[in-house]
Amino acid sequence: MKFNLKTLAAAVAFGAAFAGGAMAQQQPVSSISQLLDRVRSDVREASAENQQRLSEFRSERNRQTSLLAGARQELAALEAQADRLEAEFEANSQQIDVLAEELRLAQGEFGELFGVARQSAGEFGSLIQGSLVSSQHPGRAAPLLDLSNSRVLPTRTELDTIWRSITEEMIYQAEIASYSANVSDLDCDSPAVTRVGVFVSYATCGGEAYFTQWALPENASVGASYRLSALPSQPPANIRGAAMGLYNAERGEITSGPVDPSRGGLLLVYRDIPDLGERIEQGRIVGKIIIGLLVVSVAFGLFRLLMLVLESMAVAGQKRRSTPSKGNSLGRVMLAYESVKDHSEEVIEMKLDEAILKEVPKLEFGLNFLKLAAGIAPLLGLLGTVTGMIKTFTQITLFGTGDPKIMAGGISEALVTTVLGLVSAIPLLFLHSFAASFSRGVQQTLEEQAAGIVARHAEERAGRSA
Repeated sequence: MKFNLKTLAAAVAFGAAFAGGAMAQQQPVSSISQLLDRVRSDVREASAENQQRLSEFRSERNRQTSLLAGARQELAALEAQADRLEAEFEANSQQIDVLAEELRLAQGEFGELFGVARQSAGEFGSLIQGSLVSSQHPGRAAPLLDLSNSRVLPTRTELDTIWRSITEEMIYQAEIASYSANVSDLDCDSPAVTRVGVFVSYATCGGEAYFTQWALPENASVGASYRLSALPSQPPANIRGAAMGLYNAERGEITSGPVDPSRGGLLLVYRDIPDLGERIEQGRIVGKIIIGLLVVSVAFGLFRLLMLVLESMAVAGQKRRSTPSKGNSLGRVMLAYESVKDHSEEVIEMKLDEAILKEVPKLEFGLNFLKLAAGIAPLLGLLGTVTGMIKTFTQITLFGTGDPKIMAGGISEALVTTVLGLVSAIPLLFLHSFAASFSRGVQQTLEEQAAGIVARHAEERAGRSA
C-alpha cells in the first residue's frame, strides 16, 4: 500500500508538472485529495487556454484567407485596368499616327520647308552657342534651339529669328568689343575682356593679357553650359604684349593685334608645347647629368677666368715697378733673378726658366678640365640620343607606327639630350678659349721679361768688363 501511494504521488506530480508547471509556485498541499484537486484544476485551466489559442488561430486563419482573397481581387482589377490602358494607348498611338499623316498631307510642301527650317535653326543655334560672341551676349542661341526642338509649325516671328540671328552674327564678326565677364581659372573679379570678332578674346588682369576660350568645361555632363575660361597655357610674351597694345589703343586708332583665324585652334596648340622645365624632364637622367656638368663647369670656368684676369692685371702692374712682389708671377720670377744675379748668364737663364716653369701649372690650372667638359657634354648628348632612339624603336616594335604620339617620348629624349649637349659645349669652349688666352698672355709676358732681364744682366757685365 505504501508503494502504491508513492507511485501515485510521483505520477500525480509528473502530471501536474506536465500540465502547467504551476504547482511549485502555489502553497504546498497537505493530502493526496488536495493534490488531485489541484492537478484537475490545472489541467482544466491548461485545456481552456489551449482551446482559446486554437480558437484564435482559426480566427486568424480565416482573416488571412479573407485578405488573400481581397488581394487577388485587387490584382485582377489592376490587371484588367492595365489591359484597358494598354488598349487605350494603342488606340491613341494609332490615332496619333493617323493625325500625323493628315497633318503631313495638309502641310504638303510646307512640311518639308518647315523641317528644313528647324534643321537649319538647330545647326545655326549650335554654332551661335559655341560662338565667342555668346560670351558677351549669352542666351542668343536659346530661341533657335527651342525652334529646332519644336514639333509644331513655327510662326512668322520664329522664322524671322533665323535670318536675324545670322545677320547679327555677321555683324559681330567684324566688331572689336570690350566688356566685363566672369573668367574662370583667373584670379580677377569680372576682368575686362576684349573680343576680336569671333576669332580671339583675352582678359586683362594685373596689367597683363590672358587669352581665353569659350567652350564647355572638361568632362562636362549632358546639358552643361559654355563658360569663358583662361587658356591652360598662354602664348609667348610678344603675342600677349601685342594683345595689351590692342587693349590700350584709342578708338579709331590703327594698330596691330593677334588674331586666330581658326577661332582658338592655333592658341590651343600652345597647350601641347612644353616649357623649359618640361623639355629638361624629357631629357631624363642623361639631360640632368649634362645640366649638372654645365653648371659646375661654368662656375669653375668663370672663377678661373676671373683669377687669370686679376693675375694679368697684377703682372701688368709689376712691369711698371722695379721692386718685385711675391703676389704675382712676374714678381716671383724677378725675385728668382735677385737670388742669382751675381752668377753667370747661363745660371741666371736656367734659374729664370725654372721660375717660369713653376708658374705655368698655376696659370694653366683647370684649363684641361674645361676642355674635357666641353668634349664630354656632346658625347653625353649623343648617349641620350642613342638611348632615346632605342626606346623609340622598342615602342615601334611593340605598338607599330600607327600613332606618332607613342614615339614622341623617345624622339624628344633623343633630341633634347643632343641640344643640351651642344648648348653646354658652346659656352664651355668660349670659357676655355678666353682662359687659355689670358694664361698664354701671362706666360708670354713672363718669357719676355725673363729674356729682358738676362739681356740687361749681360749688358751690365759687359760694361763693367770694359
